[in-house]
Amino acid sequence: MPDQTIKVVAITGASSGIGEATARRLAADGHRLFLGARRTDRLDQLVTEITAAGGTAATQRLDVTEAVGVRDFVAAAEERYGRVDVMVNNAGVMRLSPLEALRTEEWDRMIDVNMRGVLHGISAALPVMRAQGGGHIVNIASVGAHEVSPTAAVYCATKFAVRAISEGLRQESAGDVRVTLVSPGVTESELADGIADPAARAAMRTYRAVALPASAVADAVAYAVSQPPHVDVNEIVVRPAASAQ
Repeated sequence: MPDQTIKVVAITGASSGIGEATARRLAADGHRLFLGARRTDRLDQLVTEITAAGGTAATQRLDVTEAVGVRDFVAAAEERYGRVDVMVNNAGVMRLSPLEALRTEEWDRMIDVNMRGVLHGISAALPVMRAQGGGHIVNIASVGAHEVSPTAAVYCATKFAVRAISEGLRQESAGDVRVTLVSPGVTESELADGIADPAARAAMRTYRAVALPASAVADAVAYAVSQPPHVDVNEIVVRPAASAQ
């Protein structure tokens, strides 16, 4: 009988930031990883480092906006390891700007990655988990799932949606598939690098002056994943202690 404490974990957006940190932490805990992102060079390097340290990891290119690609990603994880115990829907983008700036392409990108990407992950992993008798969906949101700030209306809307989707899935999956929502505060990552609006970019530099290391969010994910089957950690909000945000 397989060791129930060692799990197969699929992670989206694993090439940097929270996704990379989560991969490193869960690999150190002995879990078997299947990692996806668009930047395959970074994924390959991460897998090399994890395996050199004695961990188990494999990778496949992934764009979470493509539903078929996400299904193929989860299917490849199942084919490689025989099951998928945990799906970490981590991939996300943050493109901040005032609504009056009308950056509609950026709005669409956030909706496609942050919201549809999570739905694609759920739709790919849920049938596998139901068939094998259980599993765990971990969705990475943000404190933006709990509050709204200027220039972040659309970003926060996508994270509010992830929170609502997670709660709905939890209610529909009691006793079967566990569901965890992790909402980080300001975290060291590349998330803000793509902000094109000058005022929003300047404001975010100030906002991010106090930030969590990505490893702190990875620790939260590891805590939820490590709980026994009868314990479902539904929501974790983690912020820098020195921040009032």
